This record gives sequence, structure tokens and C-alpha cells, in this order.
Amino acid sequence: MDEYESLAFDHAPMGIALTENRIIRTCNLSFAEMFGYKKQDLIGQSFRLLYGSDEEFHQIRDIGLKPLSLSLPYTDERLMLRSDGSRIWCRFRARTLTPDRPLARTVLSFALIDDSMSGPKLTPRERDILLLLSRGLTSKEMARSLGLSPRTIEDVRARLLKKFKVKNVALLLSRLSGFHKPGT
Repeated sequence: MDEYESLAFDHAPMGIALTENRIIRTCNLSFAEMFGYKKQDLIGQSFRLLYGSDEEFHQIRDIGLKPLSLSLPYTDERLMLRSDGSRIWCRFRARTLTPDRPLARTVLSFALIDDSMSGPKLTPRERDILLLLSRGLTSKEMARSLGLSPRTIEDVRARLLKKFKVKNVALLLSRLSGFHKPGT
């Protein structure tokens, strides 16, 4: 890579990483800074480092495999873990270089949606529910996934709506993605 390519890669306005079987093989400076690490501390690390739990890390693995196996890009929004334990809301994009084995070699990008996570602090349970809400799961699906009752899911969902002073889940997700400001 020549000097200009290296500068463009390291200072792209989004985090970029190349992974092999979910191990970070290289990343740019923007990626490292976004997650609060030094670049050299991320190389060779499992992506598990950037998720709140083993369950979350394993749960998210299969979500985009179908489009990747068809040589299509995959995108979603997710809460990721910084080195200091805080969470950031990111737009995630992936493209595999090996469609027959989608996770064997994958290029990933992360763009901050809301780096302040302004508003109330979330409990671990609320983060779990919010993550599943962002994927469009129903209360029954979330309950099965987390080993809880649908009623518990509904209670947490109601608590999230009240904490963020919004009327419905669409407004909640919009607020957290930065498209909706409080009071509007």
C-alpha cells in the first residue's frame, strides 16, 4: 500500500476491519479509536472483545450469513462495546471475500450513529432487549432467545419507552439512531 492509500485507509471517516473467522487481522486507526483501543492491541483479537457477553457474540454471528453467502453485502445497526465498557450505537456493514465460507475472510465497516448515547443509562437487560428490538424480533421471539417470559419482555419494553420519553418502539429506535431528537 502506498502512502496515500495508507492515509486514506487509516483516516477513513468510519472504522474498517478485515477479519478471518471473526479474528481481527487488520483495522484502520478510525476503527481502533472508535472502540478506544490502540490499533496494535486489536490485531489478532477475537471480535468477542467488542460484545457485552459470549451469548451476544454467538447470537449475532449467524444474522447476516445468508446474504454474505450470496456475495451480497450485509448491513444492520448494533450496540457495540468500547474498551471502557461504554456502548456505542453503530451502523455495521459486511462483505465477505469467501462466499462459500462467509466468515472465513470478511471486510467490515462501522459508522457511529450516536456516539453520545445521550439520555438514560441502560441496564444490561435493557441493552439486550434494545438489541433484539433493533432486529425486529417480537416479544415472544425475544423471550425465547433470552429465556424469559413474554410479559418480562413487555415490561422492559415499557420501561425503555418511559425512560426515553417516546410513545412507541419505532420512535425509540429512531431516537437512539440519532434521527429523532427529544421533544420532537
